[in-house]
Amino acid sequence: MSQISVNDITSLDGKSGPVISGITTVSSTGYMMIPAGPTEYRGGRGRGIFAGGRGPSPLYYNIIDYITISTTGNALDFGDLLSTTAYSSGCASSTRGIYGGGFTPNINVIQYLTVSSTGNTFDFGDLTFPRGGLTSCSNSIRGIFGGGNPGVKTIDYITISSLGNASYFGDLVFSTIRIGSVSSTTRGIFAGGYVTPTAVNVIQYVTFSTTGNTEDFGDLTANRSELSGCSNSTRGIFGGGRQFSPADSPVSSIDYIETSSLGGSISFGDLITARAYPGAVSTPQRAVWAGGNTLNVIEYVTISTLSNALDFGDLSVARGFVAGLSDSHGGLGD
Repeated sequence: MSQISVNDITSLDGKSGPVISGITTVSSTGYMMIPAGPTEYRGGRGRGIFAGGRGPSPLYYNIIDYITISTTGNALDFGDLLSTTAYSSGCASSTRGIYGGGFTPNINVIQYLTVSSTGNTFDFGDLTFPRGGLTSCSNSIRGIFGGGNPGVKTIDYITISSLGNASYFGDLVFSTIRIGSVSSTTRGIFAGGYVTPTAVNVIQYVTFSTTGNTEDFGDLTANRSELSGCSNSTRGIFGGGRQFSPADSPVSSIDYIETSSLGGSISFGDLITARAYPGAVSTPQRAVWAGGNTLNVIEYVTISTLSNALDFGDLSVARGFVAGLSDSHGGLGD
């Protein structure tokens, strides 16, 4: 069989190549992969989402804002929660964001969204019982919700990719509310919190793949509750919070831990503004805190470098008790 090279074929005037019509087959060692799956599940990662919150007026919000974590600028509108709430908590896989619980008063609702799209949340299921002031962490498979109002030890878990009610995982060391948390691919780590009548400095952890009670990790540099944590796959960072001694006031401290080891936290730097209960999100490179008290300020640090926070932009509305999640946090690996 004779072979004709396309490169040798020209038009009569020599100015153009061949025009091929009809059914044509090509034999080649190269290939092209056609994208598959829902459109909203494709594309880059690095989005942070802040939901709900409490302000001076109105008291509670259903607002959802989002940012691109690698840039700076003001947050944009994402959609709305199913109901107005504060004291909720968020966790995520690389595609799905989950919010659990909240206070208006205490609710047991779990709701979800697709991180790479925009729109309102949908019903996922229910926690084992209603509570706000809880915390959460996750890897790519399992989301975990711990503690909460009215001062409980209970830890629940869900499978993020499916819908359904939460199941009992184990217990925290104390009946604790307003805890900070971070994730690695294997561990969920809880820090601080309010145990009547004061804040504590205890850091405790669970292993995602098992169920059971928390184990001791170490201590924060100081007692505080209402702090918020975020992480990459190796380092967890806790920012802000509230101390109750010697005075009841918000703090600006940022602490960090190495998530694969055990031990106390180390000072990282300070937030620009002292704040309690900000929302927190992260990529492998950057940690971001938004809101807190009744602030709209968003600020960030580079996770690998010890330093004070820098200005990022503003939330759409000033508010505290915001629930943050991202599609590129430490529980999902780098």
